[in-house]
Amino acid sequence: MKSIHTPDWVSDAIFYQIFPDRFAQSKKVPKPSHLEPWDAPPTRHGFKGGDLLGIAERLDYLVDLGVTAIYLNPIFQSTANHRYHTHDYYQVDPILGGNGALRYLLDRAHQLGLRVVLDGVFNHASRGFFQFNHILENGPASPYVDWFIIDGHPLRPYHAPKGKHGYEAWWNLPALPKLNVSTPAVREFLWDVATHWIEFGADGWRLDVPAEIADDAFWQEFRQRVKSVNPDAYVVGEIWDDACHWLEGDQFDAVMNYPVTRACLSFFAGDRLVHTEAAKSGYGQLETLDANGFRQEIDRVLKLYPRPVTEVQFNLLSSHDTPRFKTLAHNDDSAYRLALLFQMTYPGAPSIYYGEEIGMEGKHDPDCRRGFPWDEGQWDVDLRAFVQRCISLRKAHPALRRGDFAWLLAEDDVVAYVRRLENEAVLVALNNSRKAITVDLPVRDILKEDMQVREVWNGTTKQVHEGEVQIVDIPARSGTVFLADADPAS
Repeated sequence: MKSIHTPDWVSDAIFYQIFPDRFAQSKKVPKPSHLEPWDAPPTRHGFKGGDLLGIAERLDYLVDLGVTAIYLNPIFQSTANHRYHTHDYYQVDPILGGNGALRYLLDRAHQLGLRVVLDGVFNHASRGFFQFNHILENGPASPYVDWFIIDGHPLRPYHAPKGKHGYEAWWNLPALPKLNVSTPAVREFLWDVATHWIEFGADGWRLDVPAEIADDAFWQEFRQRVKSVNPDAYVVGEIWDDACHWLEGDQFDAVMNYPVTRACLSFFAGDRLVHTEAAKSGYGQLETLDANGFRQEIDRVLKLYPRPVTEVQFNLLSSHDTPRFKTLAHNDDSAYRLALLFQMTYPGAPSIYYGEEIGMEGKHDPDCRRGFPWDEGQWDVDLRAFVQRCISLRKAHPALRRGDFAWLLAEDDVVAYVRRLENEAVLVALNNSRKAITVDLPVRDILKEDMQVREVWNGTTKQVHEGEVQIVDIPARSGTVFLADADPAS
C-alpha cells in the first residue's frame, strides 16, 4: 500500500474562510470611488472594497474566536469581485492592496500563529489574461495560440451565439477561457505560479475545480513542486463527491468535504431544509435523513479515504458556493449549533465560513457573500460564544483531533459517538429531536465499570453502570459532551 503523508498541522487547524471583498476594509488601502454600500445586498458584479489589510487589522478577532488558519478566496488581479477570472497570477488585486498587502497579512498572521491558504484557479483564466488577449489581437499568428483550446478564428469573447465563441471555456462561459494544460509552457507557467506564492509565504493551496484538469501527471508534479518548497504546505481540492482518485498520496492532501456537509444538512436541518435553495447550488436534491441514515452516510464517507487523509479533510458547513447553513435550515439556530458541535468533534479540519459565527445568513450566491457587519449590535453574541466554546473544546482535547471515531448510538433522532486517543475518551451525544431525551450509551468496550465521566461544560458527572452511561434529559435540539476521568478500558 502506498505511504500517504499529509501536513501534521492541519489535524489541529481551525479554518476560517474569507471572501476578501466582503470581510473588512482598511483606510490604508486606496479605493475606487464607485463601490457598493457595505451593508447593501450584494450584486453579481458589484464590489464592496474589502481588502487584505482589513483582514490583517482584524486578525485579533479571529484569534479570539479560536481560529488557527485562514482560507482566502482568490486574491489575484481580476475584474470579478470573486476573482475567479484571473488577469495576472503574479499580482494581488490593487483593490485588495496589492502584493504589499499580502506580504503584511502573511507576516502578521504568522506572528500570531495563523496559517494562510490561497485559492488557486488553474483550470481557466479570463478574457483579460495577457496570453488570451494576445490571441484576440493577433489571431492564429499569436505565439500563445496553443495556451488555450481554440475551435476557430476569429474568437468572439463577448457577442456570439451560445457555445460559438471559438474556444473552450469553463461551463461554456466565454469570460472563463480554459487553459490548455497539455501545452508544456502552460504547465510550467502554472507550476511556477504555485511555487512562487509558497516561496512568498503562503501555507498551501485550495484548488478550484481541479477535476477539470483530468491529468494525473500535472497534479503529481504540482504536488511535488509545492512540497519541495514547503513539505508542510496543504493542498486541498474542490471535489464535491468521491475523491479517492486524487487522494492516494501523490496529488492532493484532502478535499472540501461536501458529502459530510450534505449529511449534516439532511439530518440536522431535516424537515426544515429549504430544498429549493439547496437545489440551486452544487448540493442538488437533498433528502431528509434520520439518525440511522446519518450514521450510514457518515460511515460511507469515513471508509472512502485512508486515515491520514480523513484527519486533514476540509470540513465545512457553508461556503461561497452554497447558501449559508442557517438559511438552508430555515433560520433554525439549533440546526446550526448541532451541526457545529458535530463538526468540531468529527475527524478532519473544521472550517467556519466568515460570519457564520455571528449568525450571518444568505441564499445562493451572490447573497451568501454579504459584507461582514462590524457593528456588534448586529451580531448574535450568544451564538458566537457557543462557537468559541466548541472550538475551545476541540483544541483542549487531542482525541477530538486525532482520536479513533466509533458510534455508540443512532436511533430516535439521537446520535452518539466516542473519540478515543490513548488515555482520553470523549463521548458526544446529539439530540436532534424536538423533545428532551434520556439515552443509555453502551460503553462496555470503551470504559471500565464504575468509571466516572464528566460533562465538559457544566461539570455534571455520570458513572458507568453495567456497561452503560445513562444521560438523562438531553434538552431538545442540543448536544452534550462527556470526558472520561480515568484510563479507558483496553
